Amino acid sequence: MAEGTPELETGEQRSVGSVRYYKKDFWSVENLKYSEPHFRMRKVARLIQREARGERVNLLDVGCGPAALASLMPPNVSYYGIDISIPQAGPNLREVDITQQPIGFDGMKFDFVAAQGMFEYVGEHQSQKFAEIAAALKVNGKFILTYMNFDHRHQEIYWPYSNVRRPADFQADLSRYFRIERRFAGSHNWNHSQPNRGLMQRSQSRLNVYLPFISPKLAVDYFYVCSPRGTTLPAQA
Repeated sequence: MAEGTPELETGEQRSVGSVRYYKKDFWSVENLKYSEPHFRMRKVARLIQREARGERVNLLDVGCGPAALASLMPPNVSYYGIDISIPQAGPNLREVDITQQPIGFDGMKFDFVAAQGMFEYVGEHQSQKFAEIAAALKVNGKFILTYMNFDHRHQEIYWPYSNVRRPADFQADLSRYFRIERRFAGSHNWNHSQPNRGLMQRSQSRLNVYLPFISPKLAVDYFYVCSPRGTTLPAQA
């Protein structure tokens, strides 16, 4: 935070200039909405399992909330999570104010770091958080994240968001710290919301594509699979 920046602390939020960062009181209620695995989380889980290829790996879930992603992980994935509010404590879970403290877990290096629906809330700290995640990854680790498509035809911005950027701007900053191996639409929807009907969910649950002319306007969010800059990737089979 820049020296001399006006700051206001309350039980629910911290204001820096015109940006509001909501605190534990807010997230202890908000996180309960994600106690059960949802559409986007299940796609993230499938990506991690596919990338792990059955090998023993460890995963850091940044902004884990109630750690529902852990229930989708197979035995070969050792799960760790950090969040500003965690309903049930555990040795593999830590309460961390991500905007105020570095991202990490006891200095460990991870095979995977996941951040789903988290970067919309980091405000001015986006670049710093990218750098911290890159430092927490192993040399050949993977960073799997999602970010809302704020170019959607019927853009809807959730009121607690503090970091609303166009996809090109977000991706340009991400590329400073990571090599983007894949980018695709998490789902397509006429409305700017996750698909909630059974047919829509089933048809898109395993569809990981970017469609020119269609995705820019109808992608709800984008998924990114990244590796740290300088990583030497194994040859594809």
